[in-house]
Amino acid sequence: MKVTIENKKGLNKDLKVFIDKETINSYMDQKYEEIKGSVNLKGFRPGKVPKEILKRQFGKAIFGEVLDKVLKETSTKALQENKIKPAGQPKLDLKTYGEDKDLEYVLSVTELPKLEIKSLENIKFDEYTVNIDDNETDKRIKEIAKNQPNFKEVSDDTKAKKGDLVSLDYKATVDGKDFKGSEGKNTQLTLGKDLFLKGFDEQLVGVKKDDEKIVEATLPENFPQKELVNKRAKFNCKILGVKQSEEVKIDDDFAKNLGAKDLKDLKALISKQINDEYKNSLDQLSKNQILKEIEKIKVDEVPENLIEEEVKILSQGMSEEEAKKNKKDFVDKAKTRIKTGLILNEFGEKNQVKVTEQEVQAEVQKQLRMMPGQEKMVMDFYQKNPSALASLRGTVYEEKILNLIKEKGTPNKKEISKDQAEKIIKDAHKLDQDHVEEKKETNKKTSPTSTKEKKPATKKAKTKPALKKTKKVSKK
Repeated sequence: MKVTIENKKGLNKDLKVFIDKETINSYMDQKYEEIKGSVNLKGFRPGKVPKEILKRQFGKAIFGEVLDKVLKETSTKALQENKIKPAGQPKLDLKTYGEDKDLEYVLSVTELPKLEIKSLENIKFDEYTVNIDDNETDKRIKEIAKNQPNFKEVSDDTKAKKGDLVSLDYKATVDGKDFKGSEGKNTQLTLGKDLFLKGFDEQLVGVKKDDEKIVEATLPENFPQKELVNKRAKFNCKILGVKQSEEVKIDDDFAKNLGAKDLKDLKALISKQINDEYKNSLDQLSKNQILKEIEKIKVDEVPENLIEEEVKILSQGMSEEEAKKNKKDFVDKAKTRIKTGLILNEFGEKNQVKVTEQEVQAEVQKQLRMMPGQEKMVMDFYQKNPSALASLRGTVYEEKILNLIKEKGTPNKKEISKDQAEKIIKDAHKLDQDHVEEKKETNKKTSPTSTKEKKPATKKAKTKPALKKTKKVSKK
């Protein structure tokens, strides 16, 4: 194989590839030997069909397969030997080819730019530690204690009030008739929470043990028996007992009931929990700083084909005129996204960052936990949409790269209070909101037909660009 590089124009270049006919013929002979044992032709024993007969019968089909194989292998080898990483799908133009002929073709490729990533190892960013005041921890523990159910028995003549726990048996009727599910035994209600039926609790205020009380309530929209929905039901209630809430004592026993070793251990756990609530948001701000620093890294040229693809994504859903008016903004944004993605990917490759199947599945499970009751729908979505799963893998890949950059970088460590953490997060959120509002106003002004914003369906820049292999080429 002989490869010469021609027509260099920035990142674009043509590779002229020449393979002599002897090499092509050797591939053909291998293929004839491969099929000889499986071909059955009248008048010949299996495995004994002469090559000339095979050539006459199957020559064109075999040459097509051989050509595809040779093009795939030689184009990949040509790129590797010349250390070219293609940005997207190379174009292949056959010049000469045929049985018992030399093969010559031109591989037109846009190369990924050479990137400087050494500076990432000393990148600077803010790293926050939130100091949680003891008063904050005690306040959180008191809130937990307040929400812990702790009821004590009272005398039989004590009347129930709001906040008390009432136990009762009941039998209900609608229009004087029983219905399915009309009876309840030892039902417990905390008066004032209104968790049973609307208005039911308040009618039990003032009852005491052994009282009988008729309570009326409307059956709700989601009642299983549709014919009874919004019907007025009468509940004949027998009061079994009344308990009053008692303040929970915050001590070692309380801590043990919550899974801690003792009260001191509980305070440490709660302090960490409060810190973690801010940590994720503050870590994301640190990563945003890293991404901003990456955007400052100079890249001489960004592949035009990748820019075009990204602009299409950014302008998706817009009218042709809107897309045209916003094109310059989209091109700038596309260049930034692609440049950032290429730099992150280069850093990931140099540091051999990999994403395992277990890590992808862990991310899927994380999403399942965020959508309780919709687990099946989420699982079905990923099973039916391989591209969505690939996008998720890309997110995990980018996250691992950013974490590694943080590890190698130079953090500006800052200890801040809970109030300072809240202000930093709030200010960052406001900055994002202001940017969104600014873009809305821009879109309104540029829209020739409507003041209603049409949001482009944007997509996150790919961290790992698709480096496709050469497709099979149809014969001319």
